[in-house]
Amino acid sequence: MEKQFPYQSFGRALKELRSKAAKSPAEVSGAVEIDETKLTSYESGAQRPSEDIMVLLLQHFSVKDDKADELWRLAGYMDTPTPEQVFGNDEFGGIEEISMQIPVNDTRIIYTDMLQVMVNNYGVIMNFMQGAGPHNQPVAAARVGMSKEHARTVIDVLQKTLDQADIEAKRHKQQKEPKQLASGENDTNSSTEPKKA
Repeated sequence: MEKQFPYQSFGRALKELRSKAAKSPAEVSGAVEIDETKLTSYESGAQRPSEDIMVLLLQHFSVKDDKADELWRLAGYMDTPTPEQVFGNDEFGGIEEISMQIPVNDTRIIYTDMLQVMVNNYGVIMNFMQGAGPHNQPVAAARVGMSKEHARTVIDVLQKTLDQADIEAKRHKQQKEPKQLASGENDTNSSTEPKKA
């Protein structure tokens, strides 16, 4: 039984939070943008939420300090997680969780060609996707979460940076193009008319 429901203690605590808040499973799952069946699996203890969903649940129920720490522990997460959580699609189309250590001096750049954005009352989550596998299924290469205010700042900075890059590219192109002389600009004064006194 424990193998089937490894997070029973967490599930009971989560269900208790929902009951105290007098909210239905549909209300909570809608607020944190997950499937209602997912929430049911969390409350039964069959699964635990990913860390970003966990944060959204804690924010939704206004859980802080010791109570929040206890829920993290019950869900099997360390108090101060060291591995970065990276998410990808498994072969059945679900989201699997992969833990990896990211060295401090890692300067790799991940290029993506798809973006999925989720917004709720607490903020914005951007899934940067890349086609992979035999059917070119989108796989999350990176996930970034932020407040709505920060997202608006990012949009503003991105727009200004792109505009500046376009201006620089145009200027650079103009400098490389050979200059055309206007008609007659290079002609010498070959007029034979006498100067008027």
